[in-house]
Amino acid sequence: MPVHKPERRLLHFISLAFVKKKVAGGGQRPVVAGLSLTSMIDFLVVTVVFLLMSFSASGEFGIPKGVQLPKAENVMDMIDAPVVAVTGRQILVDGAPAGNVGSIIEADRLQVIEELKVLLKQRREYWISLKGKDKPHPGVVVLTIDQNVPALVVKSVFQTAAQSGYPNVSFMVDSLPHAK
Repeated sequence: MPVHKPERRLLHFISLAFVKKKVAGGGQRPVVAGLSLTSMIDFLVVTVVFLLMSFSASGEFGIPKGVQLPKAENVMDMIDAPVVAVTGRQILVDGAPAGNVGSIIEADRLQVIEELKVLLKQRREYWISLKGKDKPHPGVVVLTIDQNVPALVVKSVFQTAAQSGYPNVSFMVDSLPHAK
């Protein structure tokens, strides 16, 4: 048996030239390219898992470090309102600095916190600009206060919120299990 050079031999016996050219590949790329879906499916799975992990259906709010909330039995779900967090050192409105606890303790008297008042008024004006003046502002603010903060600081924050147009104050607490 003679030795032939290596090449494609499948269906070489057909005498039609255009068939031989197509069978041998003809030096051209195939018209139909195979599409690999593996990498696209991997990307979609990773994206869906990321979105599911970062999605929050309820009104979850990140509590600043070092804040221990008081515990309560009668609780409600979170509402959409500005959140004023009071830690051992500072006062925050939706994460933005709005005052210092130390200055209130040093003064040793009830006082209006000007930075807090300005930020809350800005939030109120922004809400009114979005919703319109015909719809009344709910005037609700949520206080997230560390359980070790002195009562004088809590009263000052409460008074400042009321003077800024937020007379309805809710406190964020940890819920206790119901006794049966």
